[in-house]
Amino acid sequence: MSDSADQVLTESGVHRRRWRMLAFLGIAQLMLIVDVTVVALALPQMGADLDLSRSALTWVVSIYALVFGGLMLLGGKAADVFGSRRIVLTGLAVFTIASLLTGFATDPSTLLAGRALQGLGAAAMSPAALSIIARVFQGAELAKALGVWSALGGAGAAIGVILGGLLTSGPGWSWVFWINVPIGAVLFVALARTVPALSGAGGRLDLLGAALVTLSTAAVIYGLTVAGDAGWFSFATLLPIVAGAVGYALFAWRQHVARSPLIDPGMLTRRPVIAGLGLIFVATALMIAVFFLGSFIFQHVHEFSALDTGLVFIPVALGSIAGAQLGGRAIGRFGVRIVAVVGLAIAALGMVAAAGFASMTVLVIAMSIASLGTGMTFVASATSTFSAVAPHEAGVGSGALSTFHEFGAATGVSAVSSVAAAALAEGGLTEYNNGFWFAATVAAVAAALAVAFLPRRTSATSQ
Repeated sequence: MSDSADQVLTESGVHRRRWRMLAFLGIAQLMLIVDVTVVALALPQMGADLDLSRSALTWVVSIYALVFGGLMLLGGKAADVFGSRRIVLTGLAVFTIASLLTGFATDPSTLLAGRALQGLGAAAMSPAALSIIARVFQGAELAKALGVWSALGGAGAAIGVILGGLLTSGPGWSWVFWINVPIGAVLFVALARTVPALSGAGGRLDLLGAALVTLSTAAVIYGLTVAGDAGWFSFATLLPIVAGAVGYALFAWRQHVARSPLIDPGMLTRRPVIAGLGLIFVATALMIAVFFLGSFIFQHVHEFSALDTGLVFIPVALGSIAGAQLGGRAIGRFGVRIVAVVGLAIAALGMVAAAGFASMTVLVIAMSIASLGTGMTFVASATSTFSAVAPHEAGVGSGALSTFHEFGAATGVSAVSSVAAAALAEGGLTEYNNGFWFAATVAAVAAALAVAFLPRRTSATSQ
């Protein structure tokens, strides 16, 4: 941290506003998280109004997660180079303007372009916001602030399903985007007044590295998307997946030779960091699978309105919040490995129950149980990652964690939509259940891998 930044942080006015600043940054991050589930609830109506294909429906969710996740490391590095405050405000402005334009979309191309622009703004804002928190708060206050930040995932899911149902059933799907405009404008003014002028460290941005990781992910997600129509072992599926794998290898090489890499390659060799990134990838994919499949089952099979679907999802979202709270309390006593394995096992059991019973009541209970498990896994992933990340690496570590969160979201929705492709076309419950069986298998395999790879004891306070 530079001397000028230290002087800013020691001013009493800034210290008096730090918790207020955290609240504003938290609301901004919440808006980014809500944007995933709120759009998922509006997909059926959006698809009907704009005549979207199954592939286009998938990309409405995936392209936001893809750009958001793919450029997250670049956003974190930009915050280090140009200053966190500047990048937060720029990202918020881009996201707000993109939300306005997306709401006016009248065709698939405009809709997807707006979603991509939203992802660009989110990729700048999210890691820069966490970087600000890591620099303003110290010691026990930092741990408390990070706890608040980590709890936003479950809250975002709860708010998203309710808000998505209300807006879609009321003024229409365009308002799931337009609602961000007044909120974004107020937040811009509030953050401009409360965030200290943290200086950047200077340096360069690895634009080639950012392009490689983003394009590689796009190729893999495209392959997963077409798999439902073309077949998992078809040329159309395997070619983009192989191209993505080659791109990831080039990205890894680039990070070793670049003067200012997006991420220190040494960080990705630390066992707790690798385990944490893998956990958040799987947990996010499972969470998105529940919301994606459930949204279509309730609206296509049970003929619920978007509002009714949002209300039905409340216990599912609350299960995620409860899981995060339970996991946070249990980690200090039992360690990350036990919490992660138990969380993934609970998620697998919930998915099996969701796939094995036709009752709507059982389905809601089963999805809530699955969300409880994924909530526990989210806490385990963050704790594992930050246990091996030094304070001065918090921004980059956050960027990596957030990147895998968004990769998980994009991969999850693409994979389950491919597995349940027939259901999306015909609306049969049996075909939807295939998606839950697939998710249960992924959770069970991840639990077994967690036993093998996670350290026996990794607490929230270890460094």
